[in-house]
Amino acid sequence: MGAYILRRFLLIFPTLIGVMIINFTLTQFVPGGPIEQIIAQVQGGGDAFDTIAGGGDAGGGSEERYLGARGLPPEFIAQLEKEFGFDKPPLQRFLNMLWNYARFDFGESYFRSAGVIELVLDKMPVSITLGLWSTLIAYSISIPLGIRKAVCDGSKFDTWTSAIIIVAYAIPGFLFAILLLTLFAGGSYLDWFPLRGLSSDGWEDFSLLEKIRDYFWHIALPVLASTIASFATLTLLTKNSFLDEIKKQYVITARAKGLSESKVLYGHVFRNAMLIVIAGFPSLFIGVFFGQSLIIETIFSLDGLGRLGYEAAISRDYPVVFGTLYIFGLMGLLMNILSDLMYVWVDPRIDFATREA
Repeated sequence: MGAYILRRFLLIFPTLIGVMIINFTLTQFVPGGPIEQIIAQVQGGGDAFDTIAGGGDAGGGSEERYLGARGLPPEFIAQLEKEFGFDKPPLQRFLNMLWNYARFDFGESYFRSAGVIELVLDKMPVSITLGLWSTLIAYSISIPLGIRKAVCDGSKFDTWTSAIIIVAYAIPGFLFAILLLTLFAGGSYLDWFPLRGLSSDGWEDFSLLEKIRDYFWHIALPVLASTIASFATLTLLTKNSFLDEIKKQYVITARAKGLSESKVLYGHVFRNAMLIVIAGFPSLFIGVFFGQSLIIETIFSLDGLGRLGYEAAISRDYPVVFGTLYIFGLMGLLMNILSDLMYVWVDPRIDFATREA
């Protein structure tokens, strides 16, 4: 097992390099780079895409590329290229970037006057709040409900809960978020929850209990909106996993020996049935953390990593784009290794090294 984990860790680096090569190459052909953005701002507005003649690349170059640079001194354009590092060949810039990232030096944002690490750490609490609480709530509801549905398979309880789950799965997260705002956040009906933000004004002066209450008051609707889709999927996954195990011969044998139903379910079936469910916790967390954060953060006016990445991509803030991409990629790969370790933790009989051999 140790050799398998070591190989997985060693594969992280070529995987990250491959991801960075693909994305760095794509940016060389995307119009509206950071220099075009600054030229548009210096000239008092206008779209940065209008500053490109013939689809200039995102890697910078001579002033002839910039249609919007007419009237600006060539020295100004050259200074911008030097400041952003675009005066160097793309290969050299890419290799420099990899060397810096290997030392976790992600540089500074082009437009925010702050380091990439500082920005990520500043936005991280919002995204972790959504991802962690949504995942925990989904598991705490879905596992008992899925087990109950498996035991009562075909009953009225199973039928009407399945109908609710299907409806919940069919509702897009952003639409459910808007519905929650309309119903409970001062829309057309009730005004029970705040409309935006993660804390109230004067939060620093609150007592500890008031801070805790205010925190949960603000995250209630965003977390509920993030949980809806994963809750439905996880419930059906738990049910189907238990149904598969309940029909196996060892369960019939355990019942024939006179064991109680709870002993059969939780003493024998649970470990095998929950293998895929529990081991999938890291993947589900990453899915909520990355997949839904942008929409939920936008709707509820939360300043998290989703909005940071989106705004950086729109403004061509490449240090933030590549830095967050590298960090997210590294987190995803580490979470995949954690998933494998959880498989072994739930069922020690699993040996990935033997399977690979």
